[in-house]
Amino acid sequence: MIVMILERVTPSLRGEVTRWLIEVKAGVFVGWLSARVRDLLWDKVCQSKATGSATIIYSDNTEQGFSVRSAGDPSRRFVDFDGLFLAKSSKKA
Repeated sequence: MIVMILERVTPSLRGEVTRWLIEVKAGVFVGWLSARVRDLLWDKVCQSKATGSATIIYSDNTEQGFSVRSAGDPSRRFVDFDGLFLAKSSKKA
């Protein structure tokens, strides 16, 4: 399973991603893709995101059962802490 989160990207990029995944909420896409198609789609998103950001979470053979990739400056970053992904907010308190 794949979850892709796009922030501050063009409507045309969101439209391109909807060809492969279902948009369940504005900027949040879910679906099933092969690893090859997932990587090709991710490359396209990274090239087309302009000043926006993208995060992809996908099933993988890890302790948590998933892996995370980010591009740009997302509102939340995922930090690898001894093999576990933890979410870190970019907002300053």
